[in-house]
Amino acid sequence: MPDDRAQPRPRADDERPDPGEEILAYLDAHEFAADSLEGIVSWWLPRQRFVEARDHIQASLDRLVARGLVVSMPLPGGTLLYGKVRREGRA
Repeated sequence: MPDDRAQPRPRADDERPDPGEEILAYLDAHEFAADSLEGIVSWWLPRQRFVEARDHIQASLDRLVARGLVVSMPLPGGTLLYGKVRREGRA
């Protein structure tokens, strides 16, 4: 009997997330937006995902800083830079 696990299964269309809500959210935020399919795939959806993920990423960074795993460094304009905590005695 052949091993079915060795063969990747094609994903059914209904298993993929529907980008319709992201497209509508982008259009709500950019009233005069219009683009080709290529432009929507290349620009709108990645940008919309970034906007929606920003708060989630900030919360993760805050938790990492609180745990002492990441350090935040304020710049003169108020922007924070995040980086690896440098431990003394390590190269």
